[in-house]
Amino acid sequence: MQRGLHIARSLHAFLPGNYEQAIQTLMASLTPGKSDTEDLGTAGFFYLPHSFFVSEYGHDPQYNGGHDPFESSMLALHALTMRFTSEFAIRPFLIQQQQRTLKTLDLWITDLNPHVRRLCSEGTRPRLPWGKRLASFVADPRPTLPILESLKDDPSLYVRRSVANHLGDIAKDHPNLIYATCERWLQAGASRDRRWLIRHAVRYPAKQGEARARKIREAAC
Repeated sequence: MQRGLHIARSLHAFLPGNYEQAIQTLMASLTPGKSDTEDLGTAGFFYLPHSFFVSEYGHDPQYNGGHDPFESSMLALHALTMRFTSEFAIRPFLIQQQQRTLKTLDLWITDLNPHVRRLCSEGTRPRLPWGKRLASFVADPRPTLPILESLKDDPSLYVRRSVANHLGDIAKDHPNLIYATCERWLQAGASRDRRWLIRHAVRYPAKQGEARARKIREAAC
């Protein structure tokens, strides 16, 4: 991560000083996007500096001649997540411009590309490993629940696993909220895929002996 940030700062030193001009240059260098979600490997980390470039310089008008760069940054993150991931880069936007960013993600939850749909869940995880902690969502995760609701039956396991991990994040701070959500999803006539998601979401509290989590896992078998 430190290496990626260093390269991003070096790119900033040599690309055009105006952010939108610089990001156009970076986007023109991208390889074709991906829709497959298997055998991703580590090749995508080539684009880690690109994502750091957006997160470092893409939300402050001072790097863009005084003009708001938000829309250009969202387009860049949409493109990057189909080649690597934007789950880390989108977090400063959620911290500084939460409502605006959530509104954009609300449009992306129906995107045809599973990498984009996964970003909506993974990028908003309160306690994403390696990512900046989203303190407001740790304190109150309710703003992200509509995203999870929309993606709980996503056709891609890649996306559903992210939803389960997101629920698991919330359960660390608000277990009863997640237990109630999982119980409601079960009552709605859960499919086999949704039952797997629910079991995955509460696996850690169940292992720790939480009776309600264990009961949910048993009901989701």
